[in-house]
Amino acid sequence: MLRELVIYGDERLQQVSEKIEKVDDEILTLIDDMFETMYKERGVGLAAVQIGILKRLIVISVPDLDDEKKPDFKLALINPEIIWHSDEMEILEEGCLSFPEIRDDVARYQKIKVKYLDKQGNEQILEAEDYIAKVLQHEIDHTNGISFIDRLESYQKRRLKKELKELRNSTVRNIKKIQNRETLKNS
Repeated sequence: MLRELVIYGDERLQQVSEKIEKVDDEILTLIDDMFETMYKERGVGLAAVQIGILKRLIVISVPDLDDEKKPDFKLALINPEIIWHSDEMEILEEGCLSFPEIRDDVARYQKIKVKYLDKQGNEQILEAEDYIAKVLQHEIDHTNGISFIDRLESYQKRRLKKELKELRNSTVRNIKKIQNRETLKNS
């Protein structure tokens, strides 16, 4: 089922997500919904908080940039945690489904190791590098209440100030409209 994206200005994006205690049918359905929503929005990663669910869950589907014939690297990670990272960092332009049309360069570790639970509830360790490592870092940040704009340098934030303010104000207005409709329904 398609879910609605949470957009910048919604306070949930700044909250730390809760650990998932049990992989059950509800979590597996959520994973399916997240993939469906991510594909519809043309993303390569999505954290549960981006659809308003404060659970430590991310999905990724990253194309092989060198070989278009290879299938996407597709994975759901429950309670993902970076347990190691290289010293080397790489700067790559990032965007985010929760920040439509806003992009900028972000420094990320070139290589990482991530501990997580798979869909069967088994602990796994994934070694990732380059683009996949960057996507994982971006999505894991979301589970910790961190957005890619929090990783920007101050000059980058100043440059994006107007766009971010407009986006936040638009989101706040939409949230208030929804709350007003709910209040009218319940009266």
